Amino acid sequence: MTKAELIESVSQQYDALTKSQTEILVNTVFDSIKEALSKGDKIEIRGFGSFRLRQRQMREGRNPKTGKTVQVQSKKVPFFKAGKELKELVDS
Repeated sequence: MTKAELIESVSQQYDALTKSQTEILVNTVFDSIKEALSKGDKIEIRGFGSFRLRQRQMREGRNPKTGKTVQVQSKKVPFFKAGKELKELVDS
């Protein structure tokens, strides 16, 4: 499902919201999640899952073009962990 399809689905479920209002709502939710992660905060949505940052350690990688080994710097990456209800729904 794309973001446009998500907006369409939500706007169809709620007659009180127009498509443009739904788009603003969806964008606000995603922007809030991105902003919280950029600050290093954890986001927990009960019944759905949680978003947080994980620290990746420095490692040796390979340049696929030359085959030389290179150092890949440590970095933070976003991580999503599905909640219990979502896991059960997907597994059934």
